[in-house]
Amino acid sequence: MNLTDFNQSDRCEHFSCPERSVSPAVYILLYVCSAAVVLLTVCGNLLVIISVLHFKQLHTPTNMLVLSLAVSDFFVGALVMPSMLIWTNESCWNFGTDFCMFFMITASFLMTLSIYNIVLIAVDRYLALSNPFFYMNRVSVRITRVVNVFFWCVVVAYNVAYMYFNGNFTISVMCPGECYLFLDEVWSVIDLVFSFIFPLSVIIILYTRVFVIAKKHATAIRELNNHTRPKTQKITSHSMKSERKAAKVLGILVSVFLLCLLPYYIYSLLGETIELQRETFQSVSILFCLNSTINPVIYALFYPWFRRCIKLIITLQIFQTDSALINVL
Repeated sequence: MNLTDFNQSDRCEHFSCPERSVSPAVYILLYVCSAAVVLLTVCGNLLVIISVLHFKQLHTPTNMLVLSLAVSDFFVGALVMPSMLIWTNESCWNFGTDFCMFFMITASFLMTLSIYNIVLIAVDRYLALSNPFFYMNRVSVRITRVVNVFFWCVVVAYNVAYMYFNGNFTISVMCPGECYLFLDEVWSVIDLVFSFIFPLSVIIILYTRVFVIAKKHATAIRELNNHTRPKTQKITSHSMKSERKAAKVLGILVSVFLLCLLPYYIYSLLGETIELQRETFQSVSILFCLNSTINPVIYALFYPWFRRCIKLIITLQIFQTDSALINVL
């Protein structure tokens, strides 16, 4: 939610607060839909969090990264989306400067964190497929947790730094009825590299490599299936299939993320060359946030273990003795 710095009077010309012009029925429908989206985002990601934390079988390095993404998505749904959707429905920011500051800091932190969670997932899949023996022997749940904490701290430090050194830590420049953070030219470039160009480049490069390796694995599996195999080869084939399936599902996750991410950053890049429109800015920001709603749906569609976990959670079987040891895979 960062726009390149330009003249303050020009800012407020583009972001004046209009009168609401929708009928009462449409107004109510907008709020019903908004509440449904927020509820789906919060509950969906909460189910992912409970599943990974509760069931011992799901304590794997990859699922620790999925957990970190679900936590950031949960907070997007709980802290960012309600204010964003109300702002959009009302066509005006009605929460004041102090809450605007909290909103901008929280939104910026969670969006950047989501990007780097996706980067870590791409790194995880690349290591698992390119060097499975190293991955099995060196990448553990504990190490993944440490990496997650490290990146959370890095993103916090980065966002505090650019809020403070950009001179907008108190959101001192705000048009009446609006809430925007305007970056100066230096921090616009830094933010573009840190939050978009670098992570996007890593994601594209690694997933290109992942799909090349997965294709090689598919060929190897077909060759193994054409011969009588000893037990060790069967185990290898099953492991390769599992890793390829995980790469496929997480590839879908990454693709959806990029589709939600690109419009926002493209619009931000064009901020100096096109006339800024509130409706367009809010639309691309909501699309970015909707990725947090879509992720649990992807898990539900492609992960059988997640569907089993939902059933166990909804039926309250997780409160039974030793429920953490239930086989969900």
